[in-house]
Amino acid sequence: MKIVFVLPDMLGGGSERVVAMLANEYVQRGYKVSILLFAGHQVAYPLDERVEVCVVGKQSGGNPFIQLGRLFKMRQFYKKNKDCYIFSFCVRGSIFSVLAAAGIPHRLLISERNDPTRIPEKRIRDWSYRKAEKLVMQTEDMKKCFSQDIQKKSVVIPNPVSDNMPDPFVGERKKQIVSVGRLQPQKNHKLLLDAFAEFHKVYSDYVLHIFGVGELETDLKKQADDLKITDKVVFRGFSSNVQQEIWDSAMFVLSSDYEGISNSMIEALAMGVPVISTDCPVGGARTYIEDGESGILTPVGDCQALTDAMMNVAGNPEFARKLSVNGAKIKEKYCLEKIADRFLEEAGIVN
Repeated sequence: MKIVFVLPDMLGGGSERVVAMLANEYVQRGYKVSILLFAGHQVAYPLDERVEVCVVGKQSGGNPFIQLGRLFKMRQFYKKNKDCYIFSFCVRGSIFSVLAAAGIPHRLLISERNDPTRIPEKRIRDWSYRKAEKLVMQTEDMKKCFSQDIQKKSVVIPNPVSDNMPDPFVGERKKQIVSVGRLQPQKNHKLLLDAFAEFHKVYSDYVLHIFGVGELETDLKKQADDLKITDKVVFRGFSSNVQQEIWDSAMFVLSSDYEGISNSMIEALAMGVPVISTDCPVGGARTYIEDGESGILTPVGDCQALTDAMMNVAGNPEFARKLSVNGAKIKEKYCLEKIADRFLEEAGIVN
C-alpha cells in the first residue's frame, strides 16, 4: 500500500508545505509515500529521503500534446502502483488523476486548498470531485460552496502546525512588520503597502519585510517608490527558513482578498507573533483567530481598518503580548500528529 500525493510542483506554497509535512510524517510511521509532480520538478521544502518524488510532466501552457504525455505517464505510474491511495492537493491534479487512473484499482481523496468560487473550471472540477471517495475541506464555509451531493462526502480538516516550530520569542521584538506569500493579486500586497504608508507616518522606525516571489514584484516595488517608503520596505524573496526570519517580529500581516488557509499565518500564530489578517473568504483566518484575543481580523480591502490594527499592535504592548500568548495556543490544537491521523482515517487507512 502506498500513499501518493499529487501536485503540479513543490515550489514554495502553502499546499506544498502541508504535503511535505504529511509525507515526512507518514514515512516516519512506516508508510510508503510518493509525491507525483505533473508540471515541474523543483522541491522547495525538505523531504525525508524515503519519500519518492516522481516527475511526470512540465508546465504545458495549454499545449494538448504535453498534457496527453503527462496523462500517459501518470497512468503508467498508477498501473505500477495499483491499489494506491491518491491524495490530490490541487484541482488539476484531481482531474488528471481521475482520467489517468480510470479502471485501475485505487482510492482517491481530494483536498480543496483555496476559495472554491474562484476557479473557472467548476463543472469539470465537480465531475472529478464526485469520483473521489472523500473530499477534505479546510473550513465549513468552503464546504458550503458545493452542491449537496459533494457536501455529503466532504469533511473539514484544518491545516496542521509543524512540530518543529520554534517556541515563542521572549523579549523586546524587532520593529519589523512581516508578510509572507506569493506576490500575486490574491494576496493584495498593494493594500498592505497603502496601509503601511499610513502607519509609517506615525511609526517611522518600523520596517516592512515582504517574503515571497511572483508576477507583481516590479509593480509593488514601484508602488513603494510612489508612496515614498522604498527605504522602509524590503522585498526578501523566497526563504526556506522563513520561520526563523519572522520569529521575533513585531507583527505579521496577511492582506489577502481570499484564502483557503494561509500556512504562513498559522506558523506566525504558533510562534507567538501578533497576527493581523483580513477576514477573507472562505473563513480560514476565522478558523484560527478569535478577533481581539488571539489576533485581529479586518474587513477585506479596508485600508483604514488594516492601518488601525497595525497601530493598535505597535502602540499597545500589553495587547500585543495578549495576542502573542493566545495565538501560540493553536500549536497543540492543530498539531501535525492529530491532523495526519485525520487524513488517514478519512482515507480509510488503518493507523
